[in-house]
Amino acid sequence: MSQKTRMKQLIDQLNEAGKAYYQENREIMSNYEYDQLYDELVALEKETNTVFSNSPTIHVGYELLSELVKEPHDSPMLSLDKTKEVSVLEDWLGEQEGILSWKLDGLTIVLTYEGGELIKAVTRGNGQIGEVITNNAKTFVNLPAKIDFQGKLVIRGEAIIKYSDFKKMNESIQEMDAKYKNPRNLCSGSVRQLNNEITAQRNVHFYAFALVSADGKNLSDSVEQRFQWLDELGFQVVEYQRVTSNTISDVVSDFAKRIKTIDEPSDGLVLIYDDLVYGEGLGSTAKFPRNSIAFKWKDETAVTKLSYIEWSPSRTGLINPVAVFEPVELEGSTVSRASLHNISIVENLELGTGDEITVYKANMIIPQVAENHTRSHTIKPIEFCPACGAQTAIKEENGVKSLYCSNEFCSAKKLKLFTHFVSRDAMNIDGMSEATLNKMIEKGFLAELYDIYSLHQYHDAIVEMEGFGEKSYNNLIASIEKSKEVMLPNFLYALGIMNVGLSNAKLICKHFHSDWKKIKQAAAKDFVEIDGIGQVIADSLVHYFENEHNQGLLQHLESILTFIKIEESVQEALLEGVHFVVTGSVHHFKNRKEVKEKVEELGGKVTGSVTSKTNYLINNDINSSSSKNKKAKELGVPIITEEQFLEMIK
Repeated sequence: MSQKTRMKQLIDQLNEAGKAYYQENREIMSNYEYDQLYDELVALEKETNTVFSNSPTIHVGYELLSELVKEPHDSPMLSLDKTKEVSVLEDWLGEQEGILSWKLDGLTIVLTYEGGELIKAVTRGNGQIGEVITNNAKTFVNLPAKIDFQGKLVIRGEAIIKYSDFKKMNESIQEMDAKYKNPRNLCSGSVRQLNNEITAQRNVHFYAFALVSADGKNLSDSVEQRFQWLDELGFQVVEYQRVTSNTISDVVSDFAKRIKTIDEPSDGLVLIYDDLVYGEGLGSTAKFPRNSIAFKWKDETAVTKLSYIEWSPSRTGLINPVAVFEPVELEGSTVSRASLHNISIVENLELGTGDEITVYKANMIIPQVAENHTRSHTIKPIEFCPACGAQTAIKEENGVKSLYCSNEFCSAKKLKLFTHFVSRDAMNIDGMSEATLNKMIEKGFLAELYDIYSLHQYHDAIVEMEGFGEKSYNNLIASIEKSKEVMLPNFLYALGIMNVGLSNAKLICKHFHSDWKKIKQAAAKDFVEIDGIGQVIADSLVHYFENEHNQGLLQHLESILTFIKIEESVQEALLEGVHFVVTGSVHHFKNRKEVKEKVEELGGKVTGSVTSKTNYLINNDINSSSSKNKKAKELGVPIITEEQFLEMIK
């Protein structure tokens, strides 16, 4: 591969990763991998003396996609050049004195005050254009609402959510998939809310790191003295230390020791010349200012062996791959797991069981897989969901492949599963609306289906829930108690097994003479023998009953429930193998559904459209010109009235 071809390849990869990270708040590669590819591109550009117009080394960012109002910045907000070597910082500083501060990992914001009040707040955006978030900024917990300066003041800083607040929010979320991946993602979503009430609930903090202008104020040329003035005005300034080339090594070491204990998320340090006149006099490149430089932590890495990939299902149906490897020590703690986020990352790393991999902690905190040295590429996405046993499916969006469970009632999708379980044709439990179930799931009352039958232990909390009282609670418990006696077809349907509707559940139970043990132990070929049950449904049933989690779930439910015995009679086989279609209004039955239930009760089957397999079309208007009547006449299918049907089943 030529150098130019490799450069174009690197540009595509980096731009795609940058777009995902900055514009869509998701990660398709680790910071470690991004930095490696970026450094490789920089080296190739220097070596070839060529820079392509779409290179991320000269483009700051991407156009924003948002409903928020956009606004151009008065002056471009450039990225910082970076290094991982302290010696580079020493050489860069030379004889000058500098200010070394935390590089906070949040969202950069430009604030404008006039008359002592905040009049505008704009995000960094792509460096050229940002989003106006003034109302949201007014809810930042440590931002002064009024300052003792009447002129126009413009400052820059970082909006962040502290680790302690991030942890509290994630602990309040029951489902793994709903949890936020890191404080930066949570902060980005919080700051850019359209409803600032949500922002206010997130405890966003603001740390000033640059005084841009202050009309009418005789500003010092010293960065430190400007920081001190901002502090006097009431702004919280990013923590910093004054350094020289002789002291900076020790100061960096001091910061490094504290990275694991500070409450503010940080992904490195920033060094700026204290003398602003000197620094600004150096100008800038197309991408970087020359008055400051970023220092990124040299990630501590360890080589280990990949044991396996754990596939973790979530409430949205997304199945996340997690690398499980032989334990290693990183940044003072033992690490044995790292999220891989999606299938694309698994494929890009060409992972296989037993592969030799390099792992690290991003920002010294989050475990990541950096490299795969042996690349056996033997790991493939699982075909069946580990939660419910249903078929999985790969979906691709914006070039990123992810694995999903295709069963809408998957046990990992708690709300849908519980809503289905309590529905009329299933366990028929009154008083459990979707909203009520959602609250109970959020409060931790419901995790597995059998938890419904232990809700009495939360009496006090349920009575206090909105829309509930003692009477509603008693009615709910009575309905739950009543559901403990259930027809087997309704129970089978209630489990939410993929492709198994109530009609199919009835056919299955009838075929096995309501022997629950035989149903659970049946092979796919046994189910296929049933008229109306194909291979897809048979596979769904077998995979459901083979799933270890489901086996435990059923054991619990079986110890609680009693299956009502259905007495079989000769009449039940009266319509065995006979296919009907029902259309038009009915007079002797309440509705067409009741006709359908009667047909099924007698061993027949009702379908929605007339085909060559249809034996009878039930329509009280025999002479109707409806499409079903026309089709029946074309195929020679008899059209009978309701009375004729009743005569048939006498």
